[in-house]
Amino acid sequence: MKTFMPREEAVERRWYVVDAADKPLGRLAVGIANVLRGKTKPTFAPHLDTGDFVVVVNAGKVKLTGRKNEQKVYQRYSGYRSGLKEFPAARVRERHPERLVRLAVRGMLPKNNLSRKLYRRLKVYAGAEHSHAAQTPETVELV
Repeated sequence: MKTFMPREEAVERRWYVVDAADKPLGRLAVGIANVLRGKTKPTFAPHLDTGDFVVVVNAGKVKLTGRKNEQKVYQRYSGYRSGLKEFPAARVRERHPERLVRLAVRGMLPKNNLSRKLYRRLKVYAGAEHSHAAQTPETVELV
């Protein structure tokens, strides 16, 4: 018996819509990262891109448990001395609501060239509308 190796050209890419309203951020990010990597398919290979497209709607209504809204801090560093800026999650949600989901999913992906390719397939929207109706995405329930 020979080992089956999927080919990247033969992978059938599907589109999924995930509603992030009132879902815990970490659990949602794990599910999205698994779909992006293709771990939900029987043809998963860690060195190949076998994943699907994911459209996340209502990213501004994602749930942070406990006191993370005030205590969780996002950092950005400019490269200069005293160039570290810190932002609480409440301010990030207020100014860039989709950024919470993007950063959480990016942290769940492996740190390599393949994950940069996978990350481009993630589409995040703060509201309920998205512009990918032509791709006929399926609604999937994660978490």
